[in-house]
Amino acid sequence: MKRSRGLHAALALSLAAGLGAAAAPQATALTEPVAFTADDLPTWQTNGIVWALAQANGVVFAGGTFSAVRPPEGAAGAERQALNFVAMDAATGAPTDCKLSFTVASGTATVRALAVSPDQRTLYAGGYFGAVNGMPVSSAAAIDIATCTPKDGFNAVFPATVRALAVTGDTVYAGGDFDTVNGATRQRFAAVDATTGALRPFRADADEPGRAIEITPDGRHALLGGDFFEVNGAESHALAVVDATTGANARTYPGFIMNSSVVKDIDTDATGFYTANEGTGGFDGRIALELNGFDQRWRDTCLGATQAVESHKGVLYSASHAHDCGLVGEFPDGRRYHFLAQPTTSVGKLGWFPDTNDGLGEGIGPRVITIAARNGVEYLWSGGEFTTVNGAPAQGLTRFASTGDTGKPTTPVASAASVKPGEIQVRWRTSLDLDDSRLTYRVYRDGAATPIATLDAESLPWHRPQASFTDTGLAPGSAHTYRVTATDGAGNVSALSASVTATAAVSAQPYAAAVIGDGASLYWRYDDTTTPYTADSSKGDMSGLQANGPVLGQGPGATADGSKAYAFDGTDSVVHSDRRTTVGDAYTIETWFKTTTNRGGKLIGFGNNSTRNSGRYDKHLYMNNWGQLYFGAYDGTARTLSTLSSYNDGKWHHVVGTQGPGGMNLYVDGKRVGSNTRSGHERYAGYWRIGGDAVGSWPSRPTSNYFAGQLDETAVYPTALTGDQVAAHYLRAAQQGDTVTTLQPVADTYVNEGSTSTNYGAATSLAVRGSAAYETYLRFALPALPAGKQLTGASLEVRTDSSASAGSADAVRVSPVTGAWSENDVTFATKPALAAQTLGTLTPPTGPSTGASVQLDKAAVAAALGGEYSMALTGVGTDALWLWSREAPASGGTPKLVLTFSPK
Repeated sequence: MKRSRGLHAALALSLAAGLGAAAAPQATALTEPVAFTADDLPTWQTNGIVWALAQANGVVFAGGTFSAVRPPEGAAGAERQALNFVAMDAATGAPTDCKLSFTVASGTATVRALAVSPDQRTLYAGGYFGAVNGMPVSSAAAIDIATCTPKDGFNAVFPATVRALAVTGDTVYAGGDFDTVNGATRQRFAAVDATTGALRPFRADADEPGRAIEITPDGRHALLGGDFFEVNGAESHALAVVDATTGANARTYPGFIMNSSVVKDIDTDATGFYTANEGTGGFDGRIALELNGFDQRWRDTCLGATQAVESHKGVLYSASHAHDCGLVGEFPDGRRYHFLAQPTTSVGKLGWFPDTNDGLGEGIGPRVITIAARNGVEYLWSGGEFTTVNGAPAQGLTRFASTGDTGKPTTPVASAASVKPGEIQVRWRTSLDLDDSRLTYRVYRDGAATPIATLDAESLPWHRPQASFTDTGLAPGSAHTYRVTATDGAGNVSALSASVTATAAVSAQPYAAAVIGDGASLYWRYDDTTTPYTADSSKGDMSGLQANGPVLGQGPGATADGSKAYAFDGTDSVVHSDRRTTVGDAYTIETWFKTTTNRGGKLIGFGNNSTRNSGRYDKHLYMNNWGQLYFGAYDGTARTLSTLSSYNDGKWHHVVGTQGPGGMNLYVDGKRVGSNTRSGHERYAGYWRIGGDAVGSWPSRPTSNYFAGQLDETAVYPTALTGDQVAAHYLRAAQQGDTVTTLQPVADTYVNEGSTSTNYGAATSLAVRGSAAYETYLRFALPALPAGKQLTGASLEVRTDSSASAGSADAVRVSPVTGAWSENDVTFATKPALAAQTLGTLTPPTGPSTGASVQLDKAAVAAALGGEYSMALTGVGTDALWLWSREAPASGGTPKLVLTFSPK
């Protein structure tokens, strides 16, 4: 219990007084209706666990098991003694002048419950302690807030720990471990006079400890939570509703909550009440119930020991270490989320994800939440046993405000590729913003300041699907660079993504075009060069996430277009889809593989976990120890097709499994090798897994769940491909499409009119300017024309260096060099002659560390194939352009000549 029900009204009144008729200002970036940013504010820290919070008039009271408080990490100030209690300014996070010491003669004193009277004049404390500032008490005390002194007229005697408190105008309700109060029998729940501590007639005896108590807004009922199995002799595990005056049962809940679970906290609002549940192998989530009739509204079955709930403006905030929300269609068992927010009307989570670690003690993390207001700003405070908040040191206490969102979204991880002539697909893994799930993305091409595309996309920590934009109308064979930013609702902008480059296809890529044309909803080509994002080339935007280090860039891949593959270690490396999905009545799974393993493993499959071994899994292709392939689906029985031949021969093979109303088919290298009429598979939400997952007791189970070998060109379809389509894919893999060759200079330098005899051959930068001229020279060794091909594209790529003035607004002319020059000898005085011909005109980047490209005259370049070719970069204006040279420490900035060869 954090605060009395009367305090809800008091908090609303205090906000109205501070803001007139207006509501507290909100951070516009937030996912509606979330009221707080995820940016934690500097807050004084405890040296132990905070078990209880309450607030009054903008002051937050924290109780627990600690002996000192200290300034925020890195802030000035000295540690102060604080024996199990500290009062903090809600707006500054610093201690006030109120100092109370809760002590006990033997054992360890602790404050486990705090509550404030509706008039905000009295603070009540419960726990296990024998004195407050030296005044004798018995595990309960009343504190005058104005003077910060214990009231000696309040003399309630609790012989055991008090764990929960609730307050009305004249009564204090308590729950805990006690069997008597003031010498009279009261088992785990009791009520005393708010002024004297005299025992009230209220009696709601429970057989196990009480951990939560809350009074309904109308004052008629008390809501009880705890470990108990009976209340007043009636079966009602962990939750009960009783009359607030007599304690008589008003609603019991036999069998409503699992016996292995308990209720740790209860909160109410105008229409409902909410429970925080903790279980040992049981129910760990949250339940919403109606105040009218006390029936269940919804139940959130996430696992992860919920400790506290707080309803505020239509949102239920909770403290837990939720690690598995798979049963409600969200994240599978894995990492822990210590704060969650969800509508009070439904189960689904909202985009608010500040985080802590598990911390000290039981390793629970945050244990309690309260909300305070000061000067028109609301603050959500949390206490517990955590020692970090949002990855930075912070122990025991943290707070979040309703204003001042400054957190930037994470930087998008992008890639680009071209399959169709004149088109480039730019795609990126959506960014993460801890308090805004809908972000705006802007795509920039060739260093321009104006985006070519702006689009919105949703993302959550466990659901970061790919977003994409197809750039059309490009000159076939032209190379382009792209960067992407993410912006939240408050205008916080991520850093630009790393530049990615692609060359617009001249002709359709044979294999890829077939896969996309046949309707793939997931198509991973494995040509990625960065971790952990695996791009999807289909329209499904079903990107992948690499785990445990599959090795990128393995080649040659399975197809003749020069693509790469991933290598998997057979131990734990996988790629899994980055968002949860379901599979319909028909589907196809397709991949290429190459291996010599004798331990088998899963190539591709569908499972209900992303990184851990799934508990539900089928729709999979796996190999046994002898290299035979199995395709399986589960309809209550494991249904499989398999091969007689072995395929662990170190060669590339194509395998496809289809299932639909007509049954199952298995194809290898374009031919059907097995079929049946089984059309059913297990229905659940899950993830596509590549490289490994559980195999369990499926037929011919391999030694390893994980595949050791290379995989390439993986695709999933929402239909069952026909045999003709499968055979066509196999044949297309051997057909060559465009071949893109990227060359770095064999020599580069620049000359400077201001220093006519200086050679800059060893410089890490190149310069171009018209007035007081700089000229740059590049030499490339061109390959011979491949047999059966023609040159269909030639582009020059450059990148500005990191100096602030690297960019330029002046156009740059690219011309052939006709005179002789040497990288280590040429100077302005000996510069070579240039041809009058223009190969292309570069529009350079206007800022540092940005790429740009220019399409060159194909005929001129084609005429020089098989030999060396030099070109010069010259300017006409006064604005200097500075580019990285081939000597630059960052090879990604080196000038490049990109040649596209297409079939004749």
